[in-house]
Amino acid sequence: MTRRDQIRPEVGLDFPREWIEFQDPADDQHLVRADLTWLLSRWTCVFGSACHGIVAGRAHEGCCTHGAFFTDADDENRVKAAAQKLTPETWQHYRRGFKNYTEIDSIDGAKPARRTAIQTQDGPCVFLNDADFPAGAGCALHAQALRDGVHPLTYKPDVCWQLPVRRAQDWIKRPDGTKILQSTLTEFDRRGWGPGGADLDWWCTSSPEAHVGSDPMFITYGPELNALIGKAAYDKLAELCTARLKTGLIAIHPATAAAAERPRERGGREPATPTAPATPTAPGPPA
Repeated sequence: MTRRDQIRPEVGLDFPREWIEFQDPADDQHLVRADLTWLLSRWTCVFGSACHGIVAGRAHEGCCTHGAFFTDADDENRVKAAAQKLTPETWQHYRRGFKNYTEIDSIDGAKPARRTAIQTQDGPCVFLNDADFPAGAGCALHAQALRDGVHPLTYKPDVCWQLPVRRAQDWIKRPDGTKILQSTLTEFDRRGWGPGGADLDWWCTSSPEAHVGSDPMFITYGPELNALIGKAAYDKLAELCTARLKTGLIAIHPATAAAAERPRERGGREPATPTAPATPTAPGPPA
């Protein structure tokens, strides 16, 4: 177990960011506003390796300590269909029936909402397999997707596969009276969790220990971004991100910058900056 004094400090939440706006090539009523500082960062999921978890002493749970609230009926139905593929051999805490592996809770303390159940009163999520489980550690839904040869976003709850990208959508009125749907893509930092975000023991987007990817976010999270804004918009985003890499990003994510400092201190080199998008692949470890 990593000692607290060995965990690298997180960077602050407020720092300069570069943004870009562009019209969706497939929809002239859709405007995408993208945080280049985040999408060109080298964040990558470090579940099972450098992840310290959101609760002290429970690093093996990653961000799966709490159940995942469903966004809508489609989200519920997708997870329900995926869970039917699981067995006691692939899901350590196997429960039959949607209402047995979900429960009613409240996001705001007032309005009831359904989420995935938790194993005990203080978590973790019922779909989380332990490190010593024969079928493998991590999210049972994620692992099943990889076994089936599909991307994990097709099986997992929306909030699970979207993290740590935050998408906000609003209809905005322009000065000429026309309306347009604006999709904003940015970092799901501690504030994204609401008031409770400040109480998380550790959060990966602010930690240099998670900014160690060989490729920038817009490549490694290509499938997720594609699902969030559509293929035509993602292709345009990838084109613009690649062009920005060639000219040089000014507002670099401070956690990415801090992570790059350590190899230089040891006499090593920073990862090479790609000049063109690679083919996105599914994430490695289930999380």
